[in-house]
Amino acid sequence: MGLLDGKVAVVTGAGRGIGREEALLLAREGAKVIVNDVGASLQGEGGDVHPAQEVVDLIASEGGEAIINGDDISTWEGGQGLIDQAIDTFGDINIIVNNAGILRDKMSFNMTESDWDDVIRVHLKGHFATIQRAAVYWRSKAKAGEDVYGRIINTSSEAGLFGNAGQANYSTAKAGIVGLTWTIARELSRIGVTANAIAPRARTRMTEQVFPEMSTGGEDFDKFDPINIANLVGFLASPDAGDVSGQVFVVFGGDVWAMGGFHPVGEIHRNSAWTPAEMAAAKGELFKGISSGVPPFSFF
Repeated sequence: MGLLDGKVAVVTGAGRGIGREEALLLAREGAKVIVNDVGASLQGEGGDVHPAQEVVDLIASEGGEAIINGDDISTWEGGQGLIDQAIDTFGDINIIVNNAGILRDKMSFNMTESDWDDVIRVHLKGHFATIQRAAVYWRSKAKAGEDVYGRIINTSSEAGLFGNAGQANYSTAKAGIVGLTWTIARELSRIGVTANAIAPRARTRMTEQVFPEMSTGGEDFDKFDPINIANLVGFLASPDAGDVSGQVFVVFGGDVWAMGGFHPVGEIHRNSAWTPAEMAAAKGELFKGISSGVPPFSFF
């Protein structure tokens, strides 16, 4: 018996890397999986469904059930088409793993409008397009008195949590995904749906360009293996995760951090307005918990 027997899952960007391992793990835990991938290059160009078909074939060879989907989830129609295919084929949708993304890395002063728009569209709109259609479906079921099992796992990044030079578009999209996750967790909790986000460190086509050391694994334990990410996703998709929702997790190898949201690091109070000069004089108290200089990419 698997943790996800009888569940229906969609995984976007599932032809390679983290998405591939997520789709394989969900299937091994008993879920029926829709493997979505447009087969595009890292820059979002072209289309080749062969990687996704390989994942579907591998799932079938292991006794699981999976079908391919080539919709462009960065469009409203594509995101909704993916969810509709799950419902039409397997009769339900229970798990959404939003993973698809592209890179257009440039410094802000070199970035073009298309560099910005394309990354925001694929990452941020691509997440919402699948969620919105599923939310309509789940709400309809709940209003009809039917039980709802819904798990949304979104993919953010440490770049979205801390910022990263050369990735204004990507960092903004990934930060937006955190805000989206928090909002969806609040909106859908009443009907039995959870929403969480992961910020993964693993070997993918994206990360190998930024961190060459990820191209090889360790002798005993490969901390960069995408399966490490898939294991966390499998847990969050399962009934064992209970009501865990609205959370962001950084995961690297065998290390998992549950991240806290925004919280005060200093404060000043009084019953009258502050003038700029008075605020300047009080800045030591207001900023007492803030390190000087540019915030780091990661605190690890």
